[in-house]
Amino acid sequence: MDSSLHERPSVATPPPLIAHLGGFWRNRRAEARILLGMCAAFVLIFFLPVGQPRFENAVLEGLRLTQWYAREHVILCLLPAFVIAGAMAVYISQGAVMKHLGPASPKPVAFGVASVAGTLLAVCSCTVLPLFGGIYKRGAGLGAAIAFLYSGPAINVMAIVVTAKVLGAELGIARAVGAIVFALVIGTIMHLLYRREEAARAAKGTRGFADEDDGRPLGDVVALFGLMIGILVFANWASAESPLWMAIHAWKWPITAVLGGLLGALLVRRWQWSARPLLIIGALVAASAALRPQWPELAMVIGIGGLMLQASRENTAGQEWVGQSWDFTKQIMPLLLGGVLMAGILLGRPGHEGLVPSEWVAWAVGDNSFGSTLLASVLGAFMYFSTLTEVPIVEGLLGAGMGKGPALAILLAGPALSLPNMLVIRTVLGTRKTLVYCSLVVAMATLSGYLYGQLM
Repeated sequence: MDSSLHERPSVATPPPLIAHLGGFWRNRRAEARILLGMCAAFVLIFFLPVGQPRFENAVLEGLRLTQWYAREHVILCLLPAFVIAGAMAVYISQGAVMKHLGPASPKPVAFGVASVAGTLLAVCSCTVLPLFGGIYKRGAGLGAAIAFLYSGPAINVMAIVVTAKVLGAELGIARAVGAIVFALVIGTIMHLLYRREEAARAAKGTRGFADEDDGRPLGDVVALFGLMIGILVFANWASAESPLWMAIHAWKWPITAVLGGLLGALLVRRWQWSARPLLIIGALVAASAALRPQWPELAMVIGIGGLMLQASRENTAGQEWVGQSWDFTKQIMPLLLGGVLMAGILLGRPGHEGLVPSEWVAWAVGDNSFGSTLLASVLGAFMYFSTLTEVPIVEGLLGAGMGKGPALAILLAGPALSLPNMLVIRTVLGTRKTLVYCSLVVAMATLSGYLYGQLM
């Protein structure tokens, strides 16, 4: 029998010359992209309008906004958020997340839990990002994670109250209703658009993690996160004209200190951490607060740095906590600072101008037309608002002639989105999902603001 009949047919290979040319052109395309990038950077630098007052002022505004953000938000807001997000990735049972927030969990339960959890946080569009990344990485469904992402900065009880007091009860109620509806509707739409992908993710999560449980009592986990979130909220408690909020603001640091002490006691009593190092950390924090009360950031750095150092020395879970927190920091921090810089260059700080003149904004959104409302939504989506700063900004724009419809659009889109926020969300969800989410927020803010403007 001819043995050639049993030989496996050989796979055709391209001639050496064609293979060489293919590799050559692939390399040429890669090199061409690098060359184009270098040329674009050179042209940008070559034609920078250095010497033009508006450009130089815009650059300074970007640097000032970035400096303000670094001083006011990175240490007191983001560092605790990174620590909490890292703890979520380690100490929250993935089976519990899949059960209550996972892709296969009942949607009323998942969206309700996500919205309520977000409502309890008085955070801005950037501070919520590590927490969002933590629950999504841990297995939360896309719809529930998106509901949490929007509700954190948007359905803020303190912001709703201040809006009603400063801008009027009608606008405050409209913002509250709109934000709650937004969280549920946008989460539902995202779930429906990507339901097949979420179903596959749910199946994978169920196979891999449904029975995961580290044996830690639920009460200990709830207490741990409750105390850490309490520290985050009270350390960033903003002042307002309401007597209740001002009373809490006056006691924010003593309350934060008590919560920090309770956190240390919990780690010693229920998590079996060593007491002596935590006592030393607490003494250093107290000494810093007593000697430099005008620098609460120093006490926060000492507390968080000491906590992470001790966690890395306690056990494997503590080391993983530190590693997860560092991963979130590396992923999010550069994008946030770069995004804040660009937002400052384009739009300036609140009350100051960037490249875009403020009179253009007031002229463009001075009525309740659909175009004005859409523009207000887009501008609000790209601007950065820290917690409660959107209220005086909108108050000033209303005084300059802005319509109430565009004002509501900014209140609904602005706190939940910003340029740095979009850049970070893209690293978690990808470009397509990020574009869909941002488009939904802008579209719903535009529609709600337009209808409100016509009614009012």
